[in-house]
Amino acid sequence: MNDEVINIKNEALSQIMDSISIDELDRLQLLYLGRNGKLSNLIKKLKSLPEIKRKEVGILINEAKNTVIKEIVSKKNSLKDSTRVWFDPTIPGIKPQTGHLHLITSAISEISSVFERIGFVRMRYPEVEWDWFAFEALNMPGDHPARDTLETFFIDTKPHPKFGQMVLTPHTSSGQVREMKHVKVPPIRMVNIAKCYRRQSDVSHTQMFHQFEGLVVDKNISIVNLKGALDYFAQNFFGKQRKTRLRPYHFQFTEPSFEVDITCDICNGNGCKVCKEGWLELGGAGMVHPIVLKNGGIDPNVYSGFAFGWGVERVLMMKAGIKIPDLRILYSSDLRFLRQF
Repeated sequence: MNDEVINIKNEALSQIMDSISIDELDRLQLLYLGRNGKLSNLIKKLKSLPEIKRKEVGILINEAKNTVIKEIVSKKNSLKDSTRVWFDPTIPGIKPQTGHLHLITSAISEISSVFERIGFVRMRYPEVEWDWFAFEALNMPGDHPARDTLETFFIDTKPHPKFGQMVLTPHTSSGQVREMKHVKVPPIRMVNIAKCYRRQSDVSHTQMFHQFEGLVVDKNISIVNLKGALDYFAQNFFGKQRKTRLRPYHFQFTEPSFEVDITCDICNGNGCKVCKEGWLELGGAGMVHPIVLKNGGIDPNVYSGFAFGWGVERVLMMKAGIKIPDLRILYSSDLRFLRQF
């Protein structure tokens, strides 16, 4: 029986030496050392041996088992070492990349916050609009240039019997009449921030852009209220030192109408190479036209109001410290640009 023990041990050691995986070593451990393993079965045969031989064979079997166990452990460690990757558990983990709000989204959030502090309510109106809300209700005649197919995206669908053709809304001003019809009885303090669409694309225009529309309707609203709201926005969005001015202009849906200028952030209104005279054009504004009030169901003899509509991208580009030479960069997927903000 001594020879059988030695043969089984040598057989096991040979297979352990040739093993190439941990799984294979686990199988060999079970084959030789398991409950019904080859060496375990030899122990069961000790009862059949003469008493004088049992001790000798028992010691030999235990030595064989210990040798096999030792070799299996050693082989497992060698296999682990060959595939082990160096790791220092004290080194901080690599943080996953996290995104951040896009520049436009941050600007919209900031604009909303500024106007909400003076009582404006954020509203949203359709990006796909009817001609009547986008033009007719805003006192734009049928031959107005804005209603040309070279300027506006018209949708190829059946016209509405009352509201005319369907368009991609060219300005947030279409929300003015919708807001008046929704509220019905003033006061109204609304800011509508949404996407707009026009057929133009260059360094200062994109075919899709964001605009925010302010509308206030109440009794005894005057240009003084308009100027106060614009100055409040300019000083809270652009900086305390910035001021606005109104220049007479013409818009179909406001009377009187104004272009709004803001002091240059580089020279603070003193004049420089960028602004020439110290002022930069910001956007349009004015007192709501009586016809627009009527179309919204508001009596112009009782109520008056002011409105303004500016591009989000435009006011963002005019903010101090932001130097963007081409508006289209804002909508690029260039991470070198996006990671700066």
